[in-house]
Amino acid sequence: MPAENRDNSSPESAEQGNPTSTENEVADVKAGTASDNTGSEEPNQDDAATKARERQERFKALRARAKAATERNLKETAAESQRLATDQSQLASLSRKHAFASHNLLKADTEASGEDFERKRAWDWTVEESEKWDKRMDKKQRHRDDVAFQDYRQDARKVYKRQLREIQPDLERYERDKMAAIERAAASGGLEVVETNDGELVAVDKNGTFYSTADSTDFIENKPERSAVDKLVKDLQKAEEVRLKKRRERRGEEEADVTYINEKNKQFNQKLARFYNKYTAEIRDSFERGHITALVGRWQNSRRV
Repeated sequence: MPAENRDNSSPESAEQGNPTSTENEVADVKAGTASDNTGSEEPNQDDAATKARERQERFKALRARAKAATERNLKETAAESQRLATDQSQLASLSRKHAFASHNLLKADTEASGEDFERKRAWDWTVEESEKWDKRMDKKQRHRDDVAFQDYRQDARKVYKRQLREIQPDLERYERDKMAAIERAAASGGLEVVETNDGELVAVDKNGTFYSTADSTDFIENKPERSAVDKLVKDLQKAEEVRLKKRRERRGEEEADVTYINEKNKQFNQKLARFYNKYTAEIRDSFERGHITALVGRWQNSRRV
């Protein structure tokens, strides 16, 4: 019996204790799968670390660019503020002083060497430039000599020339009106556009009504713009203010007190002043002093309250 039991139990124990070939294959597959999973996790971790480093480097680069842009903006702002704070008139004055000092220094050196200053200075200019400069200086001198009043005709001529210098022509409106007039004349048949042999377009006035003459009255149909009318009114008001100011300066009334309501009352007050000022000067001074004293006292009382 013991022998039989030993024989019967040995195969089962052998089957349980020693795995079969199929079990070994399954175990090998599981082991390989586990090793594969471990190997795939390691590259994934490396890729994540690499991407994190790249993002960090890009972030650092962006921060550096932002810092550089901020510093550059601050420098440009400081330069702009300094440029705006600089007085342009002072710079122009310094430039003129520098040119004047250079001119005097060159003149002194030339005279010390025994040379002709004007001759040496003329070497830097061409004949055309020299003639243009002489003409300009002559015109400037004539303008200086023409400042004094000669007659009303000469004075009106100076005013007219000054107004001409201040006029700014509207070339765009001129071209627009000219093209509109040409189109109207061509549509009505009074103007014919002819092409020459070289391809140039020439406008031919067929009946002689397009181009104005001394007898033309087409200008009366011109309607100026509102801005031009306002400018004319402002110029007239400015001229009137200048005329009244100069008249007051001639009469010595620029700083005088206004004691009249109109021109007639002013003349009457002047007539009274000629006869009675020597008698009423002390009374008026006393009245003014008393008026000022009363104002001061009233102000002090208001402060006490």
